[in-house]
Amino acid sequence: MIRQPSTRRLVPTTIHRCGISLGSNVGDRLWCLRAAAEAIGLLADFSQPVLKSPVYETAPVGCEPGTPSFFNAVMEIGFFGEPRQLLERLREVEVALGRPWERAKNDPRTIDLDLLYADRLVVSDQVLELPHPRLAQRRFVLEPLSEIRPGLLLPGHEESVSSLLAALPTDEPPLVMVTRDW
Repeated sequence: MIRQPSTRRLVPTTIHRCGISLGSNVGDRLWCLRAAAEAIGLLADFSQPVLKSPVYETAPVGCEPGTPSFFNAVMEIGFFGEPRQLLERLREVEVALGRPWERAKNDPRTIDLDLLYADRLVVSDQVLELPHPRLAQRRFVLEPLSEIRPGLLLPGHEESVSSLLAALPTDEPPLVMVTRDW
């Protein structure tokens, strides 16, 4: 008897708590964040809480002079699958919300989604780097993240997110809270 190959898809068995930063500085920035958050929420494992920081208005960092200010926020979701799969889905959300696939670094954009961390995983390859390499250096990420996960210890750091924020040497202007309810 010849055995037929299985047509079942392999199902991931791990739920990772994943942090995602959201940013927008083109068009209706708050609408773009809301639309991205809704799409990200659909990627989340429904047995896990979805955490959302307030939205902050922030000055552009590393951008050309005259670049419009950003609205930034951070979400944390439970994702049932591997971080690379989540990164692929985040790229699809960016494209669906009008961000061109090919673009210059730090160009203005309708939406920017970065995978910040996945539990305590450390990954470094051509596709993905976890935790995000500049996470601990950016007030526009640390401040919203400290709102939802102040005690979080990131891989490679001995200090909590709130401690990293308090010790951050930066010349970034203070963030301005836009809304908690979005």
